[in-house]
Amino acid sequence: MKEFPDFMKNENNRVPGSAQNTEDIEGYYYEGPGGGQMAFWTCYSDRESKKHKHDFDEYTVVVSGQYTACFEDREIVLNPGDELFVPAGTLQWGRCIAGTRTIHAFGGKRIKTE
Repeated sequence: MKEFPDFMKNENNRVPGSAQNTEDIEGYYYEGPGGGQMAFWTCYSDRESKKHKHDFDEYTVVVSGQYTACFEDREIVLNPGDELFVPAGTLQWGRCIAGTRTIHAFGGKRIKTE
């Protein structure tokens, strides 16, 4: 597959631009009853995200392409099937190549729509 299925890309679940840490990506999210969220992102060109941190844990799996997770002291290159756990409070940013698709699970509310 080259894209996430259409049913995962409902306009009501689109990540607003104000909640993106990276330009030129498309994201959709879902919330669980416990307050956590899952997000599905597609990167359309080579990009680097802003430095940021979360007050909750984050889990990422790369579906296609390549994502490089960056931290103060190291970088981790993730290819399709690779997973990463980032503990709450960790300063992070990343780089993706065009065509990268990732799935993220957050232990809290990452995407704010208001």
